[in-house]
Amino acid sequence: MASVPQTVISTSNTRTISWRVRLALFVVILMAVITVVVTNNLLTDRFTQNTRNRAELRLALYSGNLLSELRRNAIVPQLLARDPALIGALNSDDFSQSSQRLISFVEEIGAASLMLLDSDGRAVAATDRNRLGSQHRTEPYFVNAIRASETLFSVLQRESGGYSFTYSRRLESQNSTVGVILVEVDLQKFERAWAGISDAVLVTDSVGTIILATEPRWRGQTEEQALVSAPAGSAIERAIKATADWTALPADAYVQGEAVMRMESRIPFQGWRIASFTTYDSVRERVNGVLALEIMGFAMFLALAFYFLSRKTALRMALFQRESAELRALNVRLQREIAERERVQKTLAVAEQTLAQSSKLAALGEMSAAVSHELNQPLAAMKTYLAGARLLLRRNRPDEALSSFQRIDDLIERMGSITRQLKSYARKGGETFSPVNMGDALASALSMMEPQLKKRKVRISRAVPSDPVRVMGDRVRVEQVMVNLLRNALDATQTVPDPEIDLILAAGETATLTVRDNGQGIDDLEALFEPFYTTKKPGEGVGLGLAISSGIVNDLGGRLTARNAEGGGAVFEMQLPILTNETETEAAE
Repeated sequence: MASVPQTVISTSNTRTISWRVRLALFVVILMAVITVVVTNNLLTDRFTQNTRNRAELRLALYSGNLLSELRRNAIVPQLLARDPALIGALNSDDFSQSSQRLISFVEEIGAASLMLLDSDGRAVAATDRNRLGSQHRTEPYFVNAIRASETLFSVLQRESGGYSFTYSRRLESQNSTVGVILVEVDLQKFERAWAGISDAVLVTDSVGTIILATEPRWRGQTEEQALVSAPAGSAIERAIKATADWTALPADAYVQGEAVMRMESRIPFQGWRIASFTTYDSVRERVNGVLALEIMGFAMFLALAFYFLSRKTALRMALFQRESAELRALNVRLQREIAERERVQKTLAVAEQTLAQSSKLAALGEMSAAVSHELNQPLAAMKTYLAGARLLLRRNRPDEALSSFQRIDDLIERMGSITRQLKSYARKGGETFSPVNMGDALASALSMMEPQLKKRKVRISRAVPSDPVRVMGDRVRVEQVMVNLLRNALDATQTVPDPEIDLILAAGETATLTVRDNGQGIDDLEALFEPFYTTKKPGEGVGLGLAISSGIVNDLGGRLTARNAEGGGAVFEMQLPILTNETETEAAE
């Protein structure tokens, strides 16, 4: 009678343990599903936003490069329209040296081609000699240039399917039109550069027609026409793929039947717009890599749980051979999981290399924008000195003209120093510093800004101590910061009736240069030194000057600050460690 209850109790315990094990397995599987779903949503949003940010940065760089190229060539027709050799050739009908002269200009300017037309629209000189004698009388760039007095920009579709971009301006002699100068801008080089990336890029004009694109078949169409949906068969295949892929994202558009992310930006030039299409493949790969690791972890946990359950069952049933077979099977599964993990790690390594390459491309684009930004000021000064030298030579004053040429030579040397500085910036730490007289550097910076200051008639108030104020650093980089601060102060006083700029150099624990203007002040002090932040109108600046200046001052061991003055205007202070006789001796040792 006593044995019966014992058997019942043993059976009840076995059933209770089996029920608990099943509940535990169900809870683990539910937790795994919830974790994978939550991780998928969070990582998808995060990686998608990162991809969008990189696409926006690339669009800003592409737009800046296009605008820089267009503006660089826009000044060429105005300069060539005043060339006495070209005007004289049109008046005398002697064009024997005109083509060679245009070729020499192309090498300096970097334009695609130059062409000189007479008053009848006939090509009398060209950098491409195959175009000599061609007629352009009915072309829009010729007709419009004859009628207008300024430089005109034209976009014409070629027979080959591409587009040509041309600046044209008429040449006048004794108040009569004698011809037209044409400058063709080479924008196709950007298409060739874009072709090396994974994104699709297109540029549209003011009416929405695609004029530049990484896909040649898109040119001449609207964006809607270019992005025509794939046939029904491909659409079905795409739907099946989206259903099977649990990390599929809502597509902004479809390019060749593939879901892409669309980003658009405005180019401040004649209503142009630029758009890029980035695939979601990188987002899916990164998300799937993390999810694979999570699933692998849960799988290993479940595998261990099944292992212990199978071991317990094997011991209870005393079936050693069956237990050995299960252990061998478990070992095989673990090996497969390890191989899968190694494959995922390799995929993650490739993704990291791709991200590093993208970062390098973004850094190169930013460096190119910085070079253009820093060389604009010396180029503007050289243009002024060239105009003065030309006027002096016409008045038979060669000695004074030589002085202007000497200044131009100094500016060229300065530009070379700036480019060498920007190249050494990438190496980070190879600079050799020397004592710099802040007063001399300030005088040199004012000399650089002299043409702009005279043109605007700005009152400059300068307070410099009688004793030299010296710091340890690179004079070119110190002058670069000073020029940027002066240029910002000059821009800030454009709307002021009586512009004033105060320059105060003081020596104390630090060498402090204060630049104060009576402009409108600063609206956002927190974002002032961020890259690409600017309060200027589109096309007047890219917002890199203060960011570069702040980096230079930090590298020299100082700091650059800004604030609003109590009476109005902005105040910038550049503080650098002052150089004394003791510190100079220590630096020499």
